Amino acid sequence: MTSVEPPEHVRATFGLREVTPVSLGDWDGGWRLGEVVLSPVADHARAAWSAKVRETLAVDGVRLARPVRATDGRYVVSGWRADTYIDGAPEPRHDEVVSVSLRLHKATSQLERPRFLVQPPVAPWVDVDVFVAADRAAWESVPLRSLRAGGVPIAPTPDGQRSLELIGQLATLRKPVRSPDQLVHGDLFGTVLFAGAHTPGLTDITPYWRPATWAAGVVVVDALAWGGGDDGLLERWSTLPEWPQMLLRALIFRLAVHALHPRSTPEAFPGLARTADMVRLVL
Repeated sequence: MTSVEPPEHVRATFGLREVTPVSLGDWDGGWRLGEVVLSPVADHARAAWSAKVRETLAVDGVRLARPVRATDGRYVVSGWRADTYIDGAPEPRHDEVVSVSLRLHKATSQLERPRFLVQPPVAPWVDVDVFVAADRAAWESVPLRSLRAGGVPIAPTPDGQRSLELIGQLATLRKPVRSPDQLVHGDLFGTVLFAGAHTPGLTDITPYWRPATWAAGVVVVDALAWGGGDDGLLERWSTLPEWPQMLLRALIFRLAVHALHPRSTPEAFPGLARTADMVRLVL
């Protein structure tokens, strides 16, 4: 996500009137103002939920960006949130990200399901609705049936059509799973920051209600498809519960995002197709 500089009234409401913003390469289009980062918010409810959770959550071996409330107590002001700055940047330390996932989800296992995670995507679509629809596609008996039944048009690009075809093939390989659903972060790949030998940092939590192993599977699928991860990732985490089936669902999720998202590019598909070949071998 890219953003313009945070407006003056937003800075003032967060008590940052006299601080000059500096654009960050990470943090989803965030701007650093001293020891605070202002970031644009894609969905108010999810941003406020994440801030409230990160305010008190303790995760072993993880530095969490804590929310900074506005002067009137709000977490989100005019589409912006504020967090404490933590140093670091995303790095291809994929096994460490999976390890962060496991520790994080041990800490979030007792959190309740937010009401907004029950709501279906609605027109007019925004980014959040694409990910909601893609998540459901990985788990419903016929992927994307609920969208088509709701009259949502699916007119993908040629590579998006190939994604849909691949989803149809992979869906036949799914088997029932018994792992319990819980609150998980479904976008760890770009939100874990590393700074040398320091403890990894986490800038945000993107909530999904799925098994913890599925979230680890999304990390591995992302690493293999786009992050230069080595093939051994699949084997190194094979002791996780129902690992092959969780990988399969994570892959279908990412393929569905690719097929549905208006900003998907053809260059992203070959990595997903290659990952599909590898996942098939472990089923």
